[in-house]
Amino acid sequence: MCLVLTLTLGCDGAAVLPRQSIASTAGTGAQSIVSLWKSVSNPLPSSSGTVPDLTVTGNYYTTPKSPNPLLRSTGILAKRLTFLYGTPLAGGPYFPTGVLGFEKVAADVAYIEATEFPPVLAGTLLDDTQATADYSKYNDLETVADYTKLYSNECRNQLPSGPAPGAETNYTEDLFFSMERLSNSPYQVRRLNPTSDTLAFTIADNIAQNLTGRTLNQLFQAGRLFYADYRDQGELTRTDRYAAACDAYFYIDPSSAKFLPLAIRSNYGANLIYTPADDAADWILAKIVFNVNDFWFAQWNHLAATHEVVQIAYMAAIRTLSEEHPVQAMLNRLMFEVFAVQPLAQTVLFDPGAAVDLTFAYTGQAAQDYSTDYYQNKGSGRFVDNYFQTDLQRRGLINCTYGPALSHFPFYEDGTVIWNAINTFMTSFVQSYYSSDSAVDADSELQAWAKEANGPAEAIDFPTSISSRSTLIATLTHFAHLVSISHHTVNTNELLSLSSTLPFHPTALYAPLPTIKGNTSVVDFLPPFDKVLEQLTLTALFARPQFVGTNRTLMHMFDDQAMLGKMNAQTRSAASAFMSSMQAFSSQVSGRTFGSDGLSQGMPFIWQALDPNVAPFSLTT
Repeated sequence: MCLVLTLTLGCDGAAVLPRQSIASTAGTGAQSIVSLWKSVSNPLPSSSGTVPDLTVTGNYYTTPKSPNPLLRSTGILAKRLTFLYGTPLAGGPYFPTGVLGFEKVAADVAYIEATEFPPVLAGTLLDDTQATADYSKYNDLETVADYTKLYSNECRNQLPSGPAPGAETNYTEDLFFSMERLSNSPYQVRRLNPTSDTLAFTIADNIAQNLTGRTLNQLFQAGRLFYADYRDQGELTRTDRYAAACDAYFYIDPSSAKFLPLAIRSNYGANLIYTPADDAADWILAKIVFNVNDFWFAQWNHLAATHEVVQIAYMAAIRTLSEEHPVQAMLNRLMFEVFAVQPLAQTVLFDPGAAVDLTFAYTGQAAQDYSTDYYQNKGSGRFVDNYFQTDLQRRGLINCTYGPALSHFPFYEDGTVIWNAINTFMTSFVQSYYSSDSAVDADSELQAWAKEANGPAEAIDFPTSISSRSTLIATLTHFAHLVSISHHTVNTNELLSLSSTLPFHPTALYAPLPTIKGNTSVVDFLPPFDKVLEQLTLTALFARPQFVGTNRTLMHMFDDQAMLGKMNAQTRSAASAFMSSMQAFSSQVSGRTFGSDGLSQGMPFIWQALDPNVAPFSLTT
């Protein structure tokens, strides 16, 4: 297994900014981020008025054929009059307004403030204080290897187990970089189809052949070439830091069958194209430059593709389904705290002078606009089209007919186990309440939900009708997928343990991109200590180590006794079966080690983001 490379420190070929190494001022920006987090509150006026239909009046959840149809319809009408579509907050779709809308937002924010903020803030402040006190051991961050000392007995409150095994020892390996695209950041890469795609840029045949045994075009024609494209970041409004607008090729190696990086193009400044044939310092810098773009995309796309998608579909459900409806009860469980996220994003991330302005290469307003653009225009806001397998197949990552299969795909491997368990639960749940497709079609509230989502709510690509059991199962499974598998792959605990680990994953560059190759000092592009602390603080705030082993984990997704007590026996049994399957999967994930080849799931790091006894069952923040 490759040890960390201590890379060249001299810098003759590029202008660099002076590096700050004074620890005494390091906590200023970090404290500002914590203060922003503390200031989060419901931005809408609250009301203490009583809103009808917020509690279930009967002993059991029922579909519209209930003994009290008038009471049921009155409750729905009350919600429609008091839970309204308001102006988007932090971008994306509509945000709740109206008396009930204010109440639900206020309740979600208040719950987070009372139960989640205190341990998160306390742990983050303790970690910041300890890191600052230990400044001398980091050697002024003079070398790339010094950055790994940031995690040596540090961040223990918000990252009790330390970074993902391999993250601080194997990040220089090409396989580490490429397999991140198939595990903790799987939403951009796609396979190029030789019958419908074209090559975005070229590399010399002799370079490609020396690296892969084939030319770029031969890899392309064989369905072995993959592409990731961040050129849309080239026109974003910048802070005083730096970034490129990379695109890159990856490939399935004809000899080893490994998924590896082939070339990275900066699309900025001198627009250099890097390959593994370049000097070690140049090549690792290129991968870091790509990671800056990848980090930006992953975070703002995840907001669009998970939080905002379920938020607007849930809003439509609130306005059309009775609180007596079993589907509404299930959505209430899955959408736990969902309306707290946008106020947090606006205050902590996007406002002028907030965390994005402090830590990224682009501004907070650029982040909000970028996320909204992905939600509205670039496919992230689509509901049906982004079903788990549908999305992966569309991008040529599974079931590909024009190229070889990936030998390892950790996101799909782990996600499939959880998705299958969710789907099995939802199948039992739906079939226990609906004996046939005609029974689903006859449910007026479900039909009103679909009509509302596609009408006033303006949800994107939501089912136009819910007239079969399979459609309802798929819809509910996707809700659960988005709040668990999809979200926690790129955020929550994973963010601090892998995707933001330094030195390989800075949120910005701290020197202009080189104009030529050679004589590259990688360390000059990395954050100085004050900015390190800001990055660690920001990512730590989204971790939830206090949930591990509690009823807030994915294992307990359906383990809500208040809800299950009003469900039927089949649903209670299915919830128990789901928990058992997740317990077994957690034992498998938590027990992972490196094999004799030094790899885990084909990777030089151990990926455990979707451990059901660690990852939350809901979106969190």
